[in-house]
Amino acid sequence: MTFAVVPNSSRPSFLPIMRIVVGLAFLEHGAEKLFGIPSGRPLIDRLPAALAWGAGQMEVAGGTPIVLGSFTRPVVFILSGFVAAAFFMAHAPQGFFPAKNFGEPALLYWLTFLYLAAAGPGPISIDRQQRSDGRTIRSSSIRNSSMSASRCEVARHDGRGGEEGR
Repeated sequence: MTFAVVPNSSRPSFLPIMRIVVGLAFLEHGAEKLFGIPSGRPLIDRLPAALAWGAGQMEVAGGTPIVLGSFTRPVVFILSGFVAAAFFMAHAPQGFFPAKNFGEPALLYWLTFLYLAAAGPGPISIDRQQRSDGRTIRSSSIRNSSMSASRCEVARHDGRGGEEGR
């Protein structure tokens, strides 16, 4: 008998929740650097301008598709490299331990982004709802996140408002 805090039937719904919350937090880092939201004072005033501007743009431009679940895998893969570089450029020179150099958020983002690159966006995302060939995956067919793409029930829009089974 296995003990699970979260029932197996509800596990797929936690992946999009994690993706959205992490994306919003990452987006907030960029908004603070560029616009001073929510702190009221942009970090661009406190950091070297080119560094803050570039990092803020990456965080805003990367956080938005993460929240939406659009192009999730390539975006989080690129951002995992970005936050790893940020850790070694900004935090590691201040000391070895992340608790001392304030690098915990960068490490957590790095690991979370690598996980999302491997696991995908989850069932509630633009990536899962719309495929590049115009076919949509019916949300009722997504029962668990480990289901292979070949076993998903796929429908193609026939252009008249209906769906044609495939």
